[in-house]
This record gives sequence, structure tokens and C-alpha cells, in this order.
Amino acid sequence: MSLNVSLVAKASLCALALAVVVPAQAEERPDLNGIWTNISMTKLTRPAGVDKLVLTEEEAKRVAAGLGVAGVSASERRDSNAGTDPNAGAPEKGAKDFGVRGYHAFWIDPGESLAKVKDSYRTSYIVDPKNGQIPWRKGKEPDRSGSIRYVTGIGDNTDPEALPLTERCITSFGNTAGPGMLSVLYNNNYQFLQTDDHVMILTEMIHDARIVPIYENAKEARANHRPASMKLWYGDSVGWYEDGALYVETTNIRPEQMAESSVSITENGRITERFERWSDDQIVYSFTVEDDSLYTQPWTAELAFYPTEGPVYEYACHEGNYAMTNILQGARIKEREAAKK
Repeated sequence: MSLNVSLVAKASLCALALAVVVPAQAEERPDLNGIWTNISMTKLTRPAGVDKLVLTEEEAKRVAAGLGVAGVSASERRDSNAGTDPNAGAPEKGAKDFGVRGYHAFWIDPGESLAKVKDSYRTSYIVDPKNGQIPWRKGKEPDRSGSIRYVTGIGDNTDPEALPLTERCITSFGNTAGPGMLSVLYNNNYQFLQTDDHVMILTEMIHDARIVPIYENAKEARANHRPASMKLWYGDSVGWYEDGALYVETTNIRPEQMAESSVSITENGRITERFERWSDDQIVYSFTVEDDSLYTQPWTAELAFYPTEGPVYEYACHEGNYAMTNILQGARIKEREAAKK
């Protein structure tokens, strides 16, 4: 009889423990499921001449109203008929408007507001350092001359690998997929999907899907990083829940991806992202970049995701796209013509 009582008592204690533990675990895991957008006219770094991070709503409206996007002025951006004139002919070779005027203004959709994070409007995504700038070590700021192809149409056409990763539709434009997920000219939508042991982030821009395994804690997650010899696009990401937020640590990012990224890092650096469900209609998202070989200190950016309507449509980047074929064929024809001369 005493044995049965003991078993009942133990069972009751176990049931009580489960009743206490399960809600605590559920409370520590934020619900990130859904379709979200980080659309914003705020940029990673703070514009020249702006000395404060936070603006009032009225100040933010004035700033946003005067911002141009990708060579399109604020007034043109609001004019659905602005953009490339189909009867104007091709731009002059090397002209400054070769690429930036390549979009009809109808497709440009960076939003109409600066980023609102928590309850304040921001002039930059970078919150640390306080000046809103990337703390480069002297001589380590990367050469961004490769982007001149977009502006002028002039670039290396030796072979397919000479074209940028984004132009080949291998990685997302403007760091939309991360790590360090930023808003860009258009297509700023995402779908977050949580399971018991993974989190998937589907990015609208170039249809990237980041699949992050989730572990019990940071120590276990870091112990499960893949070998350095396995180099994946978007790096090796592992995650865990802590303090009511999702943390994702990414290491071993491919150097060729980082060469075209607005969030530069070497193979020895790491990026730690944090997702916090701030309210029913806001996920506060931050990421910290650590790489002593590039930066004088770690730096942190912070932005927000807001609910939006779905679904997230496929971005079929190279379906029926003959640009690369034509670029390479044209270059070979010019080479044959030059050889004949």
C-alpha cells in the first residue's frame, strides 16, 4: 500500500513539474510565424549631416518626403508614369543613368516611411556605434567598384562567373536574405515558419530560404556548427531561444558572397541575429557583426518586421531571362571581330 502511495505521490510531483515547466518553455519561444515585411526608406548607415538616430513622426515624414531612390527623385517616385521612356532609345554607353533609370517607377517600392522600430523612427539601421557608421579598420573598407556595372552597364564578361552573384540569381540583392536582413528597392516580404526544431525564413527577393536548426541553448548550438570545409551560401546558421527571443549565429560565410554584401565579414567572423516579438504587429530584429580583421569594434543594426498580406510569390529570377547569354555572346563576337582586324 505504501508503495502505491509513493508511486502516486511521485506521479503527482511529476505532473506538477510538467505543469510548471511546459508554460515556461512556451513563454520563452516567441511566435514568429507568418508573413512579414521590413519595407523602409531607412538605410544601414546614417546619412551625412544627420547627427541623431531617432526622429519625431513629423521629422521622419519630412525626411522621407524628400528622399530619392536609385537615381529616381522623390517627385518621380510618386509619378507612376516616371521611369524609362520606351521611345528614348538606349542610354549612352557608360552614362550615369544606364542602370539607375532601367526600372519603370511603377516597380520601385521601398515604402514611404523611415523605419519605425519599437516606438521611434530611425535615421539608420546601425544603432552601435552611436554615429550610425560602420567602424572599418583603416584600409579594410571593401572595393565596391563592382557595382559600377549596374550603373553604367560596363563590367567583366570573361565568363559566367565574372558576372556578380546577384546578376546570376545565386544570392539576394542588397542583403535581403542576410545574415543581416535589410530592406531594398522592392520585394521586401518574408515568410517565417517555426517547427519544434527548425526555423525557416523564406525571402521574396531571389526566393532564398534559410533553414536554421534550433538547439536547447547557445552552447549546444555552437557545438553543432558544421565543419569549416562546408561553405554554404548565407553561411552556417544555428539557433536557440533565450530571454523570450530567437537567436541565430552564423559563421563560415562564403567570401565571394561577402564581397558583394553590404554586411561584410571574413570566414573567421560571425553575425548574431536576434528576433523578438515586440508586439502583436512588430518583430524587433537586430544583428551584431563581429570581425576583428575588418572592424575596430563589433557593430549592431536594428530594424523591425511588420505583418503584411501574403502569399510570398516566387521570384523566378532567370526564368526566360537571356541577359547572361546575350552578354557573353556579344563579348565573344567582339573578340572575334577584334582578332580579324
